[in-house]
Amino acid sequence: MAGAAAALIITFVTVRMTVPTGSMEPTIMRGDSFFVDRISYYFTQPDIGDVIVFWHLEEVRINSVAPGSAADEAGLREGDWLVAPHYPDTGVGGEPVPSLRTLHRRIEEAQGDTLQATVLREGVGLAPSVMEVPGDARDLSGLGIGAATRQVRYVKRLVATGGQTVEISDGRVHVDGEILEDVAHHTYWSGDHRMRYGVNPSPVPEGHYYVLGDHSTDSYDSRYWGFVPVEDLIGAPFFRVWPLQRFGPMNGYFWSSRW
Repeated sequence: MAGAAAALIITFVTVRMTVPTGSMEPTIMRGDSFFVDRISYYFTQPDIGDVIVFWHLEEVRINSVAPGSAADEAGLREGDWLVAPHYPDTGVGGEPVPSLRTLHRRIEEAQGDTLQATVLREGVGLAPSVMEVPGDARDLSGLGIGAATRQVRYVKRLVATGGQTVEISDGRVHVDGEILEDVAHHTYWSGDHRMRYGVNPSPVPEGHYYVLGDHSTDSYDSRYWGFVPVEDLIGAPFFRVWPLQRFGPMNGYFWSSRW
């Protein structure tokens, strides 16, 4: 009974997470451990300026290519990376792939048409190709691809939602042409040539979020790979348990600071 209760709590109510990077410093430090509120967003949506936790697709590596398949005809190979960590120039449909849902949607939208894919290939680097997508393809298997995927929990700050337009200019985040007051005291970097979203006015698709790390010179976020589908939202950090000197509520919970 206790095990079942614990499983239900982890699945639907809360999960503990430890941050391995410094992308949210100084709000969340490398090595900080906290509990994530998974239940609140069943009833409401996150507010702009909130820190949120979501699933991010870090790796898609091709394990097999079926002979005669769309992927085979396009020249994709076993060992190619369709998504590789910190390589936003890989992707499908001419853009990075931040989510399995995003990947599947692009395949479905291209049914009966062509779909670009840029892979990272050992000894070659980036290798572009074009696939003829079967009319019934809904995922990688429909293209003849067997793949190993890895999703990880990311924690970032929400700065824009679907229907809004976001741009980083002179270190400030502008949403719909106005400086976003929730993060106006913070400076955001936009000087990496790999950044493609928000460095110019970028519409956020409906049903998606645009997120940034507080430590913007050391954060792999929406500037590089685009938008988070709302279905990939996990929850919000609400109680820090490590280190002990920072023990307590966080992210606006129980009157704590959001920073």
